Amino acid sequence: MHEIQQEQTRTKAILVGINTGEYDAEISMQELEELADTAECDTLLKIIQSRPAPEAATCIGAGKLEEIKEQVKILDADLIIFDTELTGMQMRNISDLTDCKVIDRTMLILDIFAGRARTAEGKVQVALAQYKYRLTRLTGMGTALSRLGGGIGTRGPGETKLETDRRHIRNRITSLENELREMEKHRKFITSRRKKNSILTAAIVGYTNAGKSTLFNMLTQAGVLEENKLFATLDVTARALELPDGRSILLSDTVGFIRRLPHHLVEAFRSTLEETAQADVILHVLDVSEPDLQERMQITQDLLKDLGCAEIPKICILNKSDLLDDQTRISIQGKSDFDTVLMSAKHGDGVQDLLKAIVHHLPQTTRRMQLCIPYADGGFLNQLREEGKIFSEEYTENGICVDLLVDLKYQKKAENYIKNQKEV
Repeated sequence: MHEIQQEQTRTKAILVGINTGEYDAEISMQELEELADTAECDTLLKIIQSRPAPEAATCIGAGKLEEIKEQVKILDADLIIFDTELTGMQMRNISDLTDCKVIDRTMLILDIFAGRARTAEGKVQVALAQYKYRLTRLTGMGTALSRLGGGIGTRGPGETKLETDRRHIRNRITSLENELREMEKHRKFITSRRKKNSILTAAIVGYTNAGKSTLFNMLTQAGVLEENKLFATLDVTARALELPDGRSILLSDTVGFIRRLPHHLVEAFRSTLEETAQADVILHVLDVSEPDLQERMQITQDLLKDLGCAEIPKICILNKSDLLDDQTRISIQGKSDFDTVLMSAKHGDGVQDLLKAIVHHLPQTTRRMQLCIPYADGGFLNQLREEGKIFSEEYTENGICVDLLVDLKYQKKAENYIKNQKEV
């Protein structure tokens, strides 16, 4: 009974794309369908209209809209989703001609972000992006705004009524930007403290739904939401991860990327994404089973370059190896090195290879040593304890014998105590 009720709450949508030759419209529409599913929306029909350029008044032309209007009636659709950004006038005209609620790709993504933001900063970033988007479309939308009502495209800072003037929206944008700046100051302070305390960091990035959160959970047991949906994780999460050489790093999971990520979102989340630029190593996760693997890799690499991450060491993680046939998997595995790791985060395959690759790319900050420190020099041992890591220690008549990670700034002095080890 519960399942039937849940099915009835899902929105029924028709997806509309325009093929101008600028990008692969078929692949983009597949991604739009995934986005719609993430927003609890069932796709009834996908329509792609080939045109040299979008039509100014209706994007795809009045004649095509008449066909869509008929399909809306026949299929009893609740919503039309366009796979391109619409102007306020286009949205109003399409809505009037089809007598149906209309949103575009950006509104859909904003809606998903609004529903998935959990932290205060995440919510402010989404609200800011939504208000900026709506401000540019306030003129020309007419009754289209009032037709939005509730549901998809209206989550987040609340419905913007037609009578809401620009001054109110601009004031709200200014207020949110001030909030965000204060949050950024706090985050930058934390980041600077990490750097001052020589805390090593790694950031997981990649195309959405590549398995970033699954990898993050497997490595840190953090319990971050894992779903086979786009943008299952929105807020940045950080957890400690212990490496084979005894060091610990702070591992962070970031929001996923997609094709044609709306510029409002890139700008709103730039402060969060820029944390990646502070990482010591970047883990670029890819779904190795995807047919458009190279394109997805390029999308992420381009955004990383824009964020100033070009010089940071990167490990390419070819995830979901369990979906490959044996021959392909063996072939790729033979080419793996410290820069490329084949693995399955779901099953834990390749984890040790990944950890070794992380160690290889991190700057050398410590050295593991076995020392025997006389009791008279206990103060030095306390320094090593504070800035290193003790694996074991034993109290003997010659002093305290320890197996530990020594910060490199203490290495020269620590070497004076190695020879005493044989005397114990």
